[in-house]
Amino acid sequence: MSCDSHHGPENCVIGSMLHLHRRTRSMHGPCPVTTFGPKACMLQNPKGIMHIQDPANQRLTWNKPPKSVLVIKKVRDASLLQPFKELCVFLTEQKNMIVYVEKKVLEDPDIINDENFGPVKKKFCTFREDFDDISNQIDFIICLGGDGTLLYASSLFQDSVPPVMAFHLGSLGFLTPFSFDNFQTQVTQVIEGNAALVLRSRLKVKVVKDHREKKSLVQNGLEENGLIVNKPEKELIKQTKYQVLNEVVVDRGPSSYLSNVDVFLDGHLITTVQGDGVIVSTPTGSTAYAAAAGASMIHPNVPAIMITPICPHSLSFRPIVVPAGVELKIMLSPNARNTAWVSFDGRKRQEVCHGDSISITTSCYPVPSICFRDPVNDWFDSLAECLHWNVRKKQNHFTVEEEEEEF
Repeated sequence: MSCDSHHGPENCVIGSMLHLHRRTRSMHGPCPVTTFGPKACMLQNPKGIMHIQDPANQRLTWNKPPKSVLVIKKVRDASLLQPFKELCVFLTEQKNMIVYVEKKVLEDPDIINDENFGPVKKKFCTFREDFDDISNQIDFIICLGGDGTLLYASSLFQDSVPPVMAFHLGSLGFLTPFSFDNFQTQVTQVIEGNAALVLRSRLKVKVVKDHREKKSLVQNGLEENGLIVNKPEKELIKQTKYQVLNEVVVDRGPSSYLSNVDVFLDGHLITTVQGDGVIVSTPTGSTAYAAAAGASMIHPNVPAIMITPICPHSLSFRPIVVPAGVELKIMLSPNARNTAWVSFDGRKRQEVCHGDSISITTSCYPVPSICFRDPVNDWFDSLAECLHWNVRKKQNHFTVEEEEEEF
């Protein structure tokens, strides 16, 4: 990773908190009464009590003024070059921010050949995915593009994620609520701490590869005296962990056979999926692949995990929603005819063989997504504008004559 800029003296003024739109009611349900009838009550367990802040009052503030920002731009999109340059000039020259940019973004010929942008580009800190760790150097993130830029930002941070401000400059934009028209004002408000947040839960995934490879002591399984020897088995166990914002997809891959995978919940087998596959998604992911597979759409503030079959060979296999705290495990069924394939937010696709396992639960590291207005209005605006939810031609009202005929 390279960086030509240096942190300047810190400004000790904390960003002001302006209270704009506030809900009068909590987004949580009412606290349940724990006495049942005249004699029954809930056993009190102090360790089981969890205090959660009302999502309607989740707002951004800064412990210290932000100094560094990661700008994520959709690669190979010429329409984003001008917004990208304008934003970087604003951040470096007017806000004195340290700007981090992925190295491959600056390899665009239009950026390389722009002499006017050269002085700004020299101030950038650059990094390479999978090579440089920037997790402790970024104060907040700005995404330019579609929903994929937010998913990519999530993948860069496997632990705590800085606040993310996403501008809608892509094709769908369900997760990108900001318009770029007046970006200066909007970015300034975020830097000052004037913004609502929605905490988008992620899935903590652990993939365990449990292969048994036969390794010969000598070539062709023969010793020097010509006698055939048994090939000892070598057990290889490999673990990989991921933080997933949208979904984990297990599918049949290139095979023409149905996938045949077992789904366990907290160690108990709950079902076997026979079909094209299964989707395990967050509430944020419920409006992505899961929605296309017939699942319900869940608001991101609902603590839940959704299990959605993909083209199941069953008339009764409906999508289900389970509590966020459970642990799911997916494995190939012992009698599966073929292997399966798994991907995480559409990336890191890999084969799942017999003995492999995929463990999934809710992560304690959400993605703090900055709202344009608030979590409720932003979500319904996205449903209407991006997915055209419940768009229908209005039914005509009765005329006076038709009302008289009706009665």
